[in-house]
Amino acid sequence: MGRKWTAAIAAASALAVLAGTLPAGAAPVPPAADGAGSGEGSGARAMAQRSAAVAGLRYTSVARLSPGIVARTFETSGIGGKAVGDLLDIDLRAPHVRVGLLHPDAIAQRATVSDMANAQHAVAGINGDFFNISETHPGVQPTGSSSGPEVDGGRALKAAVPDGQRFGPALPPGTSTRDVIGVGTDKRGHVASLRLAGTVRSRLGTLKLRGLNQYALPVGGVGAFTGEWGTVSRQRAVCGTDEVRNAPCSTDTAEVTVRRGVVTGVSDAVGGGAIPEDTTVLVGRDGGADALRKLRKGDRLKLRYRLAGKVRFRFAVGGFPILRRGEPLDGLDAAGPAPRTAAGVSRDGRHLYLAVVDGRSEASGGLTVAELASLLERAGASDGVNLDGGGSSTFVARGPGEPAATVRNAPSDGTERAVANGIGVFS
Repeated sequence: MGRKWTAAIAAASALAVLAGTLPAGAAPVPPAADGAGSGEGSGARAMAQRSAAVAGLRYTSVARLSPGIVARTFETSGIGGKAVGDLLDIDLRAPHVRVGLLHPDAIAQRATVSDMANAQHAVAGINGDFFNISETHPGVQPTGSSSGPEVDGGRALKAAVPDGQRFGPALPPGTSTRDVIGVGTDKRGHVASLRLAGTVRSRLGTLKLRGLNQYALPVGGVGAFTGEWGTVSRQRAVCGTDEVRNAPCSTDTAEVTVRRGVVTGVSDAVGGGAIPEDTTVLVGRDGGADALRKLRKGDRLKLRYRLAGKVRFRFAVGGFPILRRGEPLDGLDAAGPAPRTAAGVSRDGRHLYLAVVDGRSEASGGLTVAELASLLERAGASDGVNLDGGGSSTFVARGPGEPAATVRNAPSDGTERAVANGIGVFS
């Protein structure tokens, strides 16, 4: 793939920012597959030495992709030795600059970052949230769906799975799958939390909605699936528990089909296939299934839902916080350098920073999650999140006059991985 900034390299020396001395390199650590979207495991690749901060940050090239959108390459170092990567600085105040969700044609689907960026005419983009890439439940196919919430154009697309059902490194204390990074209606970047607030009203009363287009429902809950979910089976939603992702699937299930506010079908089986635009499918497990089975064909339902929180987002994607008010969070994993992807916002919310760090190679050993928080802070972020890493870490960009966005980093799989979503920058 290589790095494709050309004329910008001449300006590198003027942009160099050294915060320390880079230590001698260390041999890269091979990946350990654990079924996570990134191939990362919690502590699976711990090294004897542990570090919580990068030793320095030096910019090696700069290129302006569009007014308000600047791409830089950088070098830094951590316990894995030298690490190189790409940093995108987006001025959210700049005219015609917009940030949005990169997504495939359906929520339960995957696509490469470059394909999503070019389909949506983005200037640049990175991969997003952790996702359901593999399964241990017999006969249940992976959905490809992300773990956290998604908001696109101010519209709630999906909600978060229970914390125990997510993929990726362990969550720091006080964080959850409901955490997101995005841009609010105030045109500022924010790191915040979004919870699903929804109800299903019928002749039987009001039932709380516990899921929206997500691959795992809380035990005893009811979730809604819309046409945006796609054609993949909804069976995965009733597997595992709130604490144990690989626990068996529930056998106490029910599914209700609702067309234009009227129940058209009630079944004990959880199905799949395309959902028409005017139709919603409700899936219940355990106690939620008991409630759905009381409904009858012809019953009228009123379904309402939204993603609620302190920030009203125009765009948001899931990611767990690692930096808050300029300080790394307590409890960040300081072991196991790997390729990483992160996003952060400046203190005033006017700048969004997107970072991709290469890893698992002689050229770049990668960073730990703790080092990643340090990198974001040095780059100018006050608050930031960790996104999916490992083989998913991808940065694409389209320079002035170029016909398409192409991969600018070196993905550790040797080629782009299809992912659940991403962050796109438009101009």
